[in-house]
Amino acid sequence: MGQVKARQNEDERRKVYGLQFRIDDIDRPVVVKLLAYFLQDESIAAAEGIDLHKGILLMGPIGCGKTSLMTLLRVLAPESYRPQIVSCRDVSFEFGKIGYDAIARYSRNAFFPYSSIPRVHCFDDLGVEQNMSFWGNNCNVMGEILLSRYDLLISHKMVTHVTTNLNSQELEDGYGNRLRSRMRVMFNLIAFDSATMDKRH
Repeated sequence: MGQVKARQNEDERRKVYGLQFRIDDIDRPVVVKLLAYFLQDESIAAAEGIDLHKGILLMGPIGCGKTSLMTLLRVLAPESYRPQIVSCRDVSFEFGKIGYDAIARYSRNAFFPYSSIPRVHCFDDLGVEQNMSFWGNNCNVMGEILLSRYDLLISHKMVTHVTTNLNSQELEDGYGNRLRSRMRVMFNLIAFDSATMDKRH
């Protein structure tokens, strides 16, 4: 079954990114972990230290392919567990337009209609967004959303994924120690090698 899905994913890659897209050898450990997670392969996930009940915090340098991999591999997940990829910049701009309803949209209201099934979101490029103001109230929008989704992980098993260029210290500096400590509960940390090349050149 996993091999069939992998072949389907290969076809998807060709459609989305063309024949030039490839997986470099240096990135293969990251890809194996992500495949084990999205295919829910318990034995490989256990061998790779991946908890299938947590989300993914995918860290790596600019241009290493974080968003591309999440876009490709999300299709391997069952529909109810398939993450919707949302730009952190777009979320912060939403807050600037509609205020705290934007935070609710991605936290306490992030459920499938007429059900208690939570929506899985992947917040892309955490750290590039700006703190926004709504009617004079400044807010660390993504910090608030992630704190709320931590509570919803505990109460409703709401899974969250994040991609970021930031390292652990930069995340703490930007979002505080309170959130960083909760991230250990929310996420499997998967990090690209620092020597990974910018693939956009």
